[in-house]
Amino acid sequence: MSSRGSGRQPKYQRIAADMRAAIEAGEYGPGERLPGENDLMATYGVARMTARQALGVLRAEGIVEARKGAGVFVRDFKPIRRRGVERLARAQWGEGRSVWEADAAGRELVIDGVEVGEEDATPVVAGVLDLAAGERVCVRRRRYTLDGKPVLLSTSYLSADLVSGTAITQPDTGPGGVYARLEELGRRPVRFREEIRSRMPSGDEAERLALPPGVPVVLVARTAFDADSAAVEVNEMVLDSAAYVLEYGFEA
Repeated sequence: MSSRGSGRQPKYQRIAADMRAAIEAGEYGPGERLPGENDLMATYGVARMTARQALGVLRAEGIVEARKGAGVFVRDFKPIRRRGVERLARAQWGEGRSVWEADAAGRELVIDGVEVGEEDATPVVAGVLDLAAGERVCVRRRRYTLDGKPVLLSTSYLSADLVSGTAITQPDTGPGGVYARLEELGRRPVRFREEIRSRMPSGDEAERLALPPGVPVVLVARTAFDADSAAVEVNEMVLDSAAYVLEYGFEA
């Protein structure tokens, strides 16, 4: 390997850039072991800490993963392409399919840790749903695992009065999910708004998503609106940033 990039870069960053380029060029394929700390020390003439920092950069970027006692390997998890427009089309959930099926693309998707209950609406959620402060909301919390890897935490908020007695208050909402049940209530979503930002995960989020140190999360806050422009659902999602590609296609 040859050191690339500006000489002003710290050595560990230049080594990480070399390794990244080698992975992108196919010199190391998914699941293959990378040179270890001793190899990098010998190749680049650096101290162990520098070699360790270089591998740490790649782990933080989600490119590689460390396996205890075995070394560092190129991550073999195929990123999820989340098509933000197509997945929310009525043609998806209106025909009894979950919006998450569009993300899975035939891979093994498991929804685990489902929790459903009622809580007092927070000021933010109450404001979006046009509820009185402290009014009760139905809260649905789920974790999504794809190919055995946790990739997403999702929490939905809906007016408890609106969804009382419906399948929305049950762990399994039935074909088409929440949006199909809202349509049955005469409150079909016709428009969505998503706000996206990123940050480092909380301790609980990192644990539930099995994130290595240094990997950020993507936050997606979605609001669903009915034909009267009234908000009927707020969905707050936490995504493993290394597991997703966010795609939005729309007409000019």
